[in-house]
Amino acid sequence: MALTNISGSTVLLTGASGGIGHALARALAARGASLVVTGRRADALEELEKSLAARPVVADLSDREAVERLAEQAGPVDILVANAALPSSGDLLDYTPEQIDRSLEVNLRAPLMLSRLLAPRMVAQGRGHLVMIGSISGRAASPATSLYSAAKFGLRGFALALRQDLHGTGVGVSLVQPGFVRDAGMFADTGATPPAGIRTVSPEQVAAGTIRAIERDRTEVNVAPAELRLGSAIGGLFPSLAATVQRKAAPDLLVQQITAAQRDKR
Repeated sequence: MALTNISGSTVLLTGASGGIGHALARALAARGASLVVTGRRADALEELEKSLAARPVVADLSDREAVERLAEQAGPVDILVANAALPSSGDLLDYTPEQIDRSLEVNLRAPLMLSRLLAPRMVAQGRGHLVMIGSISGRAASPATSLYSAAKFGLRGFALALRQDLHGTGVGVSLVQPGFVRDAGMFADTGATPPAGIRTVSPEQVAAGTIRAIERDRTEVNVAPAELRLGSAIGGLFPSLAATVQRKAAPDLLVQQITAAQRDKR
């Protein structure tokens, strides 16, 4: 197993300016990490700089050159937590080619490229960890998520295969997949409530799952209640059955509410 001690390690955390990013930053700092935090909002990063002594780097991960600059500016990194993501709900036919590219750049290409840029040093030193923050949407498809699921399915495949490639190097690769997150994050920002019978998780639970993934070198950590973990597992095996159930459980009004709330973030 590729066990990495968080204490004393330098951690690059993307998507740190959001609420889930803040929870991740606090949890990592509490474990003794030296943080490099990045996001598009300088004010939110400054808050982490003051409260956690984190080093801020403003970067737009939809810009390929900015991704490369971030890897350089971060310096020697022991742990990558790729948390940045763009909401990409709604009908694919409503997206412009530019919006599609931006979604895939942030949600899939950026974590892949940061892993490629940062992993060689980790391999050379024989220790390190790469954590991809995915989504339950990477296990089973649902209505109005074709673009988002494309990235999250891809991220899951990337993480699982890269873990095999790096086996024996001392560098671990983990995938953390939250369900519906309350209080902060893309779903919480919509103001929507999950389908009946589906519970939510907190940003702190996502952070705890991430810590567990690193410290125990877990392949996959699904941060979701039992009913959603079971449903996503069944959905992955029986997509037609899942589609039938979802059409009944997730009314059109809910899908429309989420899509409308996230439209300006494309």
